Amino acid sequence: MARVLIRDLSERTVDKLKARALRNGRSLQAELQVIVERAAAVDVIESRDVAARIRRRLSNRKHSESAALVADDRRR
Repeated sequence: MARVLIRDLSERTVDKLKARALRNGRSLQAELQVIVERAAAVDVIESRDVAARIRRRLSNRKHSESAALVADDRRR
């Protein structure tokens, strides 16, 4: 298995990663492994294609104005 070293992360970033690992019941090493493996598995081009298909599928539908919905909800 390959080893990877990441240098010069800010203390804030490391603290946030440690907190995330703790929330997920993992060591920092295990949490970083999950993050990197998930990031490597995402195919950006495929994701864009899926998003484009969804936009095409929804293009003929009438959509409500989200800003108006949020404003109405805040007035309650």
